[in-house]
Amino acid sequence: MDLKETDILGSSIDQHWYYSSKAAATTRLLGDTPIKKILDVGAGSGFFTHHLLTHTAASEAWCVDISYDADSDATTSGKPVHYRRGIDSVDADLVLLMDVLEHVDDDVGLLKAYVDKVPSGSRFLMTVPAFQFLWSGHDDFLEHKRRYTLAQFETVARDAGLTVKHGAYYFGAVFPIAATLRLLPKGTQPSPPRSQLKQHHPVVNSILKTLCSIELPFMGANRLAGLTVFVLAQKP
Repeated sequence: MDLKETDILGSSIDQHWYYSSKAAATTRLLGDTPIKKILDVGAGSGFFTHHLLTHTAASEAWCVDISYDADSDATTSGKPVHYRRGIDSVDADLVLLMDVLEHVDDDVGLLKAYVDKVPSGSRFLMTVPAFQFLWSGHDDFLEHKRRYTLAQFETVARDAGLTVKHGAYYFGAVFPIAATLRLLPKGTQPSPPRSQLKQHHPVVNSILKTLCSIELPFMGANRLAGLTVFVLAQKP
């Protein structure tokens, strides 16, 4: 996750409706297939890696991000986490790219570079923001290059040498709210670069979290609309 958003939400990030719901969706899409070692690319704070180390049998993780000041090591739930600015190869069976590929000019090239760093059979769980027409100052603030449709992102995965196992939109329940807010007329001036992520009143946070939890059992069938694209793929 982006370190800019970590700064905004601080230690309460795991309670925020967006990130708690996204973590739940991550666990659901991965299913019951055992996880041993995780490679988290563009990991930032490592939020999703920490979630999986805490809630699954995964035993070790590498978090890679060029924004780290230096290489370091730590633990989560007693399991080792290696923070690295770069990595040559790793024997990981799960690779995470959570809201990463929208930040780079060559999305296929970056993804393929990491496909080449892990063994055959490794799974890739990836997310990107959905729909270019939802572009706003939030994307400018996070320095995005683009947003994707599900079909576009599945094509990126295949072009990088992966076999797509599943693709879906998520946050479909809140999509109409977000789309309305972003598409409302704002005059002649574009929206300024700023994050739309913020701390909500506990009641609002609870309502949004409930909407997402109701959607969760059905997300696998949602190829229509949402705020985030999820793709689960595998290296042949």
